[in-house]
Amino acid sequence: MVKNLFIIGVGPGSPRYLTDAAKDAIHKCCYIVGYKYTLTTIESEIDRSKQNVYEVNMENQDDIYLQVYSKMKDTEYCGVPFTGDPNFSESEIVDRLLEIFGDENVEIISGISSIQIAAAKSKVPLDESHIVTFHVTGNIEIKKLELIKAVKEGKSIILIPRPWPKDQSRNFMESDIAVFLKNNEIDTSNLNVWVFEYLTKDDKENIFKGKISQLEGIKFSDMSVMVIDQVKRRTYLQFDP
Repeated sequence: MVKNLFIIGVGPGSPRYLTDAAKDAIHKCCYIVGYKYTLTTIESEIDRSKQNVYEVNMENQDDIYLQVYSKMKDTEYCGVPFTGDPNFSESEIVDRLLEIFGDENVEIISGISSIQIAAAKSKVPLDESHIVTFHVTGNIEIKKLELIKAVKEGKSIILIPRPWPKDQSRNFMESDIAVFLKNNEIDTSNLNVWVFEYLTKDDKENIFKGKISQLEGIKFSDMSVMVIDQVKRRTYLQFDP
């Protein structure tokens, strides 16, 4: 019995960043299962008269994944869209979907992530940066130590903070990160930072640029990405041929 699943990266928020590969996969699906924000991004590609669409949240997603799987006929396709790229910050959900559908029945379609857009807007090269997501449910203490190490080594850092609406003590958002670094002997008053909210959403996109110390006490959206900019520009003219 084969029930097929597309795990689809749909970009950071604007339909303009939706790839043709993602569109093709969406059109093949009898079932679409996703979070509200993500479904909004792909609404123009969904035909609700022919496709069964389910909106999920953290509490009900597993029940709905299993419900849809049980309803599907052999050879039908289900699509689970993720904001950005499903290969970044979504591993816990992707692993569960692989468990339900079986690796051989799942195709992952990569998308454009907020990490990529933030790097482009801040002109911070990905290949010379420490990239980390705190947007996980597991323990983040090792990741926090790696963050301190990367800052002290003079690396730029591109990161996804962790919102936790139901338990503020588990938040690790921009303000929390600023206080954490200061408490670990980092001079945050001299550390350049960008915060991007709702990237590519023309009506909502917001950009903060300043010093990390200025982030203390400021609340940013759950849909945000942070860049600590320690770039030292080097061109090919500085290297021996």
